[in-house]
Amino acid sequence: MKKKLAAAAVAACAALALTACGGSAGGTKSADGPKYEITDQTAAPSGQIDKVTWAAYAEPLSLDYVYAFDYADNQVLSNVCESLLRLNPDLSVSPGLATAWKNTNPTTWVFTIRDGVTFHDGSAMTADDVVASMNRHIDPAVGSFWYSVYQNVKSIKKTGANEVTVTTKIPDALFAESMSGAAGVVESAATLKKAGRDYGNAKGGVNCTGPFELQKWQSGEKISLTRYDKYWDKDLMAKAKELDFVIMTDPVARVNAMKSGEVDGSWLVPANAIDELKGSGSGQMYFGPNSATQMLVVSNLEGPLGKPEVRKALLMAIDRNGLSQAATMGYGKPTNSLTNESVWGQADEATAKAAFENLKDYPYDLEAATKIIEEQGVKGQEITITTAPMGNDFAVVAQATAAAAESIGLKAKINTVTPNAYSALFSDPESRKGTDLFFTSWYLSIGDPLEMFSILRTDDFSNYGNWSDKDFDANTNKALETMDQQERFTTSLTSQKITNEQIPWLPLYESPNYLWMGDKVTGPSLSINFLYFPWGAQLGAK
Repeated sequence: MKKKLAAAAVAACAALALTACGGSAGGTKSADGPKYEITDQTAAPSGQIDKVTWAAYAEPLSLDYVYAFDYADNQVLSNVCESLLRLNPDLSVSPGLATAWKNTNPTTWVFTIRDGVTFHDGSAMTADDVVASMNRHIDPAVGSFWYSVYQNVKSIKKTGANEVTVTTKIPDALFAESMSGAAGVVESAATLKKAGRDYGNAKGGVNCTGPFELQKWQSGEKISLTRYDKYWDKDLMAKAKELDFVIMTDPVARVNAMKSGEVDGSWLVPANAIDELKGSGSGQMYFGPNSATQMLVVSNLEGPLGKPEVRKALLMAIDRNGLSQAATMGYGKPTNSLTNESVWGQADEATAKAAFENLKDYPYDLEAATKIIEEQGVKGQEITITTAPMGNDFAVVAQATAAAAESIGLKAKINTVTPNAYSALFSDPESRKGTDLFFTSWYLSIGDPLEMFSILRTDDFSNYGNWSDKDFDANTNKALETMDQQERFTTSLTSQKITNEQIPWLPLYESPNYLWMGDKVTGPSLSINFLYFPWGAQLGAK
């Protein structure tokens, strides 16, 4: 393994093309990187289109909204199922299946349910369906991946013909806003009962209210959607009669399909293919707002990474300027924060500035990092980095991290799994056994950094290494109970500072949201909100 990692270190240095690999501190940053513009929206379509074929990097784990927790799931689900609120391109929220919502007292949220909405089987959506859909998140037998959104909920009740009231044990400032994602999806209560354990899989399907309905799921191959002509929102009626998601786990095959015109578009384009696609003449690359930060999840605190100083040493051994250049081909920038600047966008200017200007930096310094490893008594201990063949960034990050660990006295092993097995790391504790680190582009589902901090509290579902800090928990809980938005952002500054100092996960870089579309189609917004907004309905003829 040592020989393989030595080769990996050479490969990482070659990929990064850095003077830092020779030992200089701080790394390098290209002064003449690629020129691109972040925009909110593509051009409006000229009209309808019969069929759109979309490339998906992985098959959804499930289309059951309680388990839809990754890009692969939600990019499909967002076109079929809808939530109580809608997530807008700027990460603000607006009415969805609920026309209004209000906080009548600190522990009570009242939602007014939209009238005149039908499920894809033609049955009317009612407040009873909303209650049944929401209650699944608090049912231990279901095991919702979104339970953390509901963990403060005391009761969910129908309190009027078109009214649902949610009572919480303590004030929960983010609850209503979180209803704009998968946690707020409404499904037919009758369908949930009839489908049972098959709900959301290729056999049982789903029966929601979105602009497209699930027609067929050919496992491992394709998911076919058709336009729902009785959709309630006439302004967002789908322009495509059919929308097919073709599952292409091989990034090379996916890029070739884009270049050849086999597919009309794809999110999450491999960064190393961006310039190739831009020069292919087969379509256009777009760059949109993103709430994601690319980071290394620390999933095992029983090993050497359980010591904060060791995590800091590893971060200092990674030239993140060079890593960002190599992994994103110059389209990203390094960061010291687990939260993206965009999710602080609704904070006042002073608070948004304070969130980033005083962060502790971890500059590239092999000598200092090696000394820390020796002082912490972990020299020679091994870490396992799990990765998948999902794009250039995954390969570069895994190789660079392994090389960095070896360079300061740790041993490192790269474990490569399939894309679907990689997705399971985010939901299945058994899948994470034997893994110390794995790379993620962790996106936030709302425009508030507190969502990131909330999942790092002790024993939270997504706190994969079960990192724990009592001061962090206390401050984050205080912020979650703060209903005033600006006061909440100010309180969140302390959680930002603690994660920067303790680095429970290792922040690497942030980059735009990537979209490629062929010459036949146009229309969708470019924001990360595509994971919860019916973007497919916007697709039409160019």
